[in-house]
Amino acid sequence: MATTTKAKSEPAAAKKGGKTEFSKETYMYWYESMQLMRKFEEKAGQLYGMQKIKGFCHLYIGQEACASGAASALRKGDKWITAYRDHGHPLALGTAPKAIMAELYGKETGTTKGKGGSMHIFDKSVGFIGGHGIVGAQVPMGAGIAFAEKYNKTGNLCITYMGDGAVRQGAFHEALNLAMLWKLPVIFCIENNGYAMGTSVERTSNVHELYTLAEAYDMPAEPVNAMDVEAVHIAVANAAERARAGEGPTLLELRTYRYKGHSMSDPQKYRSKEEVEQYKQRDPVEAVRKTILEKKLATEKELEDIDNKIVQTVEESVKFAEESNFPDPSEALTDVYVQQDYPFVMD
Repeated sequence: MATTTKAKSEPAAAKKGGKTEFSKETYMYWYESMQLMRKFEEKAGQLYGMQKIKGFCHLYIGQEACASGAASALRKGDKWITAYRDHGHPLALGTAPKAIMAELYGKETGTTKGKGGSMHIFDKSVGFIGGHGIVGAQVPMGAGIAFAEKYNKTGNLCITYMGDGAVRQGAFHEALNLAMLWKLPVIFCIENNGYAMGTSVERTSNVHELYTLAEAYDMPAEPVNAMDVEAVHIAVANAAERARAGEGPTLLELRTYRYKGHSMSDPQKYRSKEEVEQYKQRDPVEAVRKTILEKKLATEKELEDIDNKIVQTVEESVKFAEESNFPDPSEALTDVYVQQDYPFVMD
């Protein structure tokens, strides 16, 4: 298994008796993709400790449902953009794990030829327009991508992720204002894991219900239990329907949790071990595993086989990264500019 196959958004879910029902294909995609993220990130953390991976490294462990639930709700052609906790999203979309691991190693076979590292994964082939290191900078970029999709009448949208700390940036509010004014097809997702680096939401703002920030722009918004991948899928699917209908943006507050520190250098003195363990009782990967077994969609043996294949895939990605070459110094001068041969004129 080289990559995780993205589930088809149609027919991922159907309404039966007022309740959303999901297919076996979707449940199996959720389990496989989230488990791949979990094992990949655990290995990345181990390799960082061995100094195989250098620089900054922000792990996605605990937040996997935010990516998998959205991936099953959206479709090919939609664009994705996020901040620097960016390994999980491309894995959910189908980017080869070996290319991401090679990028973490800074090797020429990585997603950005070893130039970006952990914080700047990029894969145009799956619509992933990158991880971005400047806090909040990707939010207006996401609005701009959505503007391009609307201008070109593609019918696609841009889903734009950010952390809870990014909503303190002025660019966040500017982007929401313009997105609503121009009815842009963008879904803004706050991955609220409780802490902006090491500072809790309660210590940085009088507004603790972050989704209510959209009220200033008359933008539809809602909080989402992002430890539940089904809830994420439903919320994103509804927001996508509005966006494609020309009704504009939505703000989703994905209430999630990261089990590890903000980055690998974070001692995590701002929270207790008991708090972390409490959230682990709601683990999104284990919840899907339990549902699959209860619904008899797969057996324990079948899930164990998937687990073993994922471990093998991750090990193969490490081997690939280890054996790949570092980029030639001359590569620093390539991919800096792009030729633009036509004027961009706004109607």
